Amino acid sequence: MRQDWRWLHLPCTQGLAESLRLSGGESRCDGRVEISLHGVWSRVLDDNWDIKDAHVVCRQLQCGTAEKAYYLPKSERGIGLVGLRSIQCTGNETHLMLCNTSHHQTVPTGVSEDVGAICSGELLCESRLMRLVNGTNRCGGRVELYHNGIWGTICDDNWDLSDANVVCKQLGCGHAIEAFVSAHYGEGSGQIWLDDVNCTGAESDLWACPSRLWGQHNCQHKEDAGVLCSDFLALRLVNGNDCAGRVEVFYNGTWGSVCSNSMSQVTTSTMCKHLGCGDGGGIETNFKYGRGSGPTWLDHVECTEQHSSLWQCQSDPWDPQSCNNRAEETHITCTDREKLRVMGGEDECSGRVEMWHQGSWGTICDDTWDVADANVVCRQLGCGSAVSALGEAAFGEGSGPIWLEEVHCKGTEMSLWDCPAKPLFGKNCDHKEDAAVNCSG
Repeated sequence: MRQDWRWLHLPCTQGLAESLRLSGGESRCDGRVEISLHGVWSRVLDDNWDIKDAHVVCRQLQCGTAEKAYYLPKSERGIGLVGLRSIQCTGNETHLMLCNTSHHQTVPTGVSEDVGAICSGELLCESRLMRLVNGTNRCGGRVELYHNGIWGTICDDNWDLSDANVVCKQLGCGHAIEAFVSAHYGEGSGQIWLDDVNCTGAESDLWACPSRLWGQHNCQHKEDAGVLCSDFLALRLVNGNDCAGRVEVFYNGTWGSVCSNSMSQVTTSTMCKHLGCGDGGGIETNFKYGRGSGPTWLDHVECTEQHSSLWQCQSDPWDPQSCNNRAEETHITCTDREKLRVMGGEDECSGRVEMWHQGSWGTICDDTWDVADANVVCRQLGCGSAVSALGEAAFGEGSGPIWLEEVHCKGTEMSLWDCPAKPLFGKNCDHKEDAAVNCSG
């Protein structure tokens, strides 16, 4: 199930530079000019070598513009075959052989001067790239193209499943499930590169499809095109909450179940990590989260401790009838709520109290926060007993959600989760009221 992102590069222009080189310099864009004639590298000599001649060399080598045209010192002059002599360029030519030149085979050593050039630098070849944006993974989203150094979008005029199919194939994402219009995945920014794209669906890449010229359009970003491909993958838990429920995966445009055959603790933990629900979890055997009605997509899923995503794990091939019956569907509960930490203090036993919930670290409001509450936190962290319970962001303000307020522990509870408290849904607190502890350690 492992997925890899693909960039799509157009090949660099080749041929013009194959017969010319600069040698002996610090890079391929400076040094003595040499030319290959009939497969043999030969010298280039000139008595009137100037910046216009050097410009042509730099352009042919895709090395920018000429910064200097020079003669080599006598000690660095070459010997042997001479390919060109007496070059007269206007400076606009794309190839040195298009300039007025004289051909010579041999000359006595040192009679004429070897020439060199220093160019501004190597130019990157033109590349066109494609990506899908705002779709949570690489096989679904707003279509964006990289051209002339700028990311831009595609207008949805005439955008249909045939066009989307070319995008999906080109990105290695299977076939198109849906072609979206009207900025379904949000409005992009910058350039709108293509309009009136009209693929048959059989093209190997989007650039081969008929369309207006690059950059020519009559659209706005509210018309940005998008696609959903068959290999778009997603994971969720249903009939429970964010971190407990029946496991479902989205594949080939449909949500379906995962079978629990041979599923290990490591695999359930990987699912919890994938969902942002901590790094531990277990299978529920009482089917408390109901039975599914769609496909049963996967079976014999095997993850290792190195995997952080379900898509990295091994499994049987995708099959809409992977389970023999609904009793094999996977139900899990993640130990999301068991994670607690303190931040901003001098050690792991003092600082701002933070708890992990619904995939995010957040803080606790200091309303009613006292030593009894702090005692439970210290005990849960293995830090002894509370020395003090602090408020008003004593160890600095946190970020992210504020998960709880009005915590009322007796002080004897083994976990903060056993204490009465109110979820913070309103705006009663902000981070300047983050609760903190000092533990005995």
